[in-house]
Amino acid sequence: MSTLPPESAGTPRGVPAGHRGPTPSEGEHLAELLRRSARGDQAAFAELYDATSKRVFGLALRVVRDPAQAEEVAQEAFLEVWRTSARFDGDRGSALSWLMTLCHRKAVDRVRSAEASTRRDTSYHQQNQPVDHDVTADAVQASLEAQRVRKALDGLTVVQREAIELAYFGGYTHTEVASILDLPVGTAKTRIRDGLIRLRDKMGVAS
Repeated sequence: MSTLPPESAGTPRGVPAGHRGPTPSEGEHLAELLRRSARGDQAAFAELYDATSKRVFGLALRVVRDPAQAEEVAQEAFLEVWRTSARFDGDRGSALSWLMTLCHRKAVDRVRSAEASTRRDTSYHQQNQPVDHDVTADAVQASLEAQRVRKALDGLTVVQREAIELAYFGGYTHTEVASILDLPVGTAKTRIRDGLIRLRDKMGVAS
């Protein structure tokens, strides 16, 4: 599986009108489509694309803030799904959550790449400006803080990390997280709350 199937080459247009998570039966169906895609079933992959492309595009748009780039990110995400669908493990989360997490990573990579390009374009001017040691110290501190957060996230349970990534990195509401993860709203809120408590404890933040 090295190329994107022709059936799924279309690109979703426009911002999705809403966020409708799958029912439990739909969640199982998406998981089965992923498993069939892993075996090279192009029809299954095309069906998976049709069922999830609007939500994937919506998440990409939330992160990159540009419709054209969001379309590219969504296509990159689906290409990655086609190539790596055999890695999906239903015991670690839902099919949709796996797909959305992959899309989120692609979108973040796109934003970081754009920021790096901007930094390169302005590096000459920056190098010829007096060094503001306070700003430099702030940047170092922010980088260290980001590393602490990533390390702390790795220490959460799979379900806690899944809920927090959707809520705080994906920008979804508690209700939307519940829909995506096939959970009651109360359960989704509990996972997010417990994950944040554990995240705070691992980072050593006083309550």
